[in-house]
Amino acid sequence: MEIVAYGVLADEEPLLRDAFDSAFAGRHELRCLRLFLDRDTAPTAVGHEVVLSSVNDTLDAEALRSLAEGGTRMIAQRSTGYNNIDLPAARELGLTVARVSSYSPYSVAEFAWTLALAVDRRIVRAARRTRDFDFRLDGLMGRDLRGRTAGVVGTGKIGAAFARIAHGFGMRLLGWDVAENPDCLALGMEYVPRERLFAEADLISLHVPLLPGTHHLVDAEALALMKDDAVLVNSSRGGLVDTDALLQTLRAGRLSGVGLDVYEEEAGVFFLDKSLEVMTDERLARLMTFGNVLVTSHQAYFTRDAVGQIARTTVTNIEDHIAGRSGENVLVRPGTA
Repeated sequence: MEIVAYGVLADEEPLLRDAFDSAFAGRHELRCLRLFLDRDTAPTAVGHEVVLSSVNDTLDAEALRSLAEGGTRMIAQRSTGYNNIDLPAARELGLTVARVSSYSPYSVAEFAWTLALAVDRRIVRAARRTRDFDFRLDGLMGRDLRGRTAGVVGTGKIGAAFARIAHGFGMRLLGWDVAENPDCLALGMEYVPRERLFAEADLISLHVPLLPGTHHLVDAEALALMKDDAVLVNSSRGGLVDTDALLQTLRAGRLSGVGLDVYEEEAGVFFLDKSLEVMTDERLARLMTFGNVLVTSHQAYFTRDAVGQIARTTVTNIEDHIAGRSGENVLVRPGTA
């Protein structure tokens, strides 16, 4: 059987093939494609029972219907998030959908801290200056984090890893989540209402999934509560932040720094080379004009450790499908409610 993978990145492919070869030893072939899977490209999957999707694919009802009509029976998403997949439509079409429920939390937590430190200490601006042999320190003053307050929004595995690093910096910890994490409590974290966290934190990092209840969690009201010199980091999902409200806040001269590894309209932009094109997304272009904003293209998870684990788990999901098993990573399976 040939299995086709969409949106495969150049550095990802060797790890995916290694996991595939180790598990199947030539019994199944893997075809890796750079193009993203959506309603327009879904016909390329005709005849493939199993397809591997990426976080930036758009699997709406129309795309899923095209896949099902072409013979696809299983979609293996190579990420934890699955807000890009219409699960009710997949269930109605009799498709199995699986994801990678967890991978190295340190990859994202460490990158979130990379963003936080970069904007706090003006690293990008400093690097650009020194490349031009401009060694002035004007406008580069940061601040110590020790003794300040870190607000962790979402304290699952990634949020807890972020909190442990904050604890190592000697920061006071505030948390907000639907349930308290004992590991975070052991660090001295105090769970507080969302409004209090936004009002008191000097650094806020987002680590919740994108759900109807968390869409635009950071809206105009939340941003208004934040300190004028606070730092905001989002390495989870772009839709957590209301971009229009964020732009208005930045134009008002508020927030010391913003680090974004995700953007709510990133599909069709992130993971692609747009350097020779006109940037038609005005909001993204405006974000780039602020010297205290650092935008990266959804790379927080992108370490050899995490991507290798994602590849191995994806292969396990395929093995479960072929064997008729329903593992913990299955989101939708034919015949289930």
